[in-house]
Order: sequence, then structure tokens, then C-alpha cells
Amino acid sequence: MTPFVEKRLLQIIVAIACLVPLKTGSDGMLFGPSWLKGMSAEGTPVDLDSHFRYISGIFFAVGVAFATCVPDIETKGGRFRLLAGFVICGGCARLLSLILTGIPSTGHLFGLTMELGVVPLLVLWQVRVARRYKR
Repeated sequence: MTPFVEKRLLQIIVAIACLVPLKTGSDGMLFGPSWLKGMSAEGTPVDLDSHFRYISGIFFAVGVAFATCVPDIETKGGRFRLLAGFVICGGCARLLSLILTGIPSTGHLFGLTMELGVVPLLVLWQVRVARRYKR
């Protein structure tokens, strides 16, 4: 595979992956925790709702920031790794929750897979593409 084709494939995959934080972040900002399975808007403590929407805003912003890496992805290594570090840190917190409180719903297991599986692999792929473009 040529460096150009590999770069385009990485760009497409990253752009698609950005849809996850953009969608879930915007849902969390707009609807609070009530869009999650088993939650009701009226049963959510005000502080939990506030915190959930705040974190959803950060999650949305991370999605936007990853999207800014798509053009010229081969030159965005530092930004890409920083953002990935945020996501991996969040995945570690989610894993801690799984260990301490039990297995979450399928959507959260999908998130955990993205955070601790897919994102680290994308970082390695971005490094590979960047190295191929430096040659």
C-alpha cells in the first residue's frame, strides 16, 4: 500500500471514529444522563446532571479536536497523542468502574473497547503514517 493510500485510509477511519464522541458528547450535553439506559431526567440529582453535561462537553470537544487532526494527519502526531492520552485516561477510569461496580451496558463496553483498544492502535498507525511521509 502506498503512503498516500494508507494516509487516506487512516483519515477515513479517524473521521468515522470522531462520530462517537461527537454524537455521545452532544447527546450528553443536550439531554444529560437521561439518554442513558435506565436513567430518568426527574430522578437525576442536579449536581450529577451538571457534572455529566460538563464531561459530555469535554468529550464533544475531544471529538472536534480529533477531527482537526484529519487533514494532514501525518503532521499532527503531538496533538493526536495528547488527545489519545485523554481518551485512554478516561478508558482507565471506565475500567476502574467496571472492576469496582460491575459490567456496564453494551454501549459502555463499546466505549471501553474504543478507549483502550482502538485509540491506542490508531496512535500507532498515525506514527507509522507520519514516519512513511518523512521519508
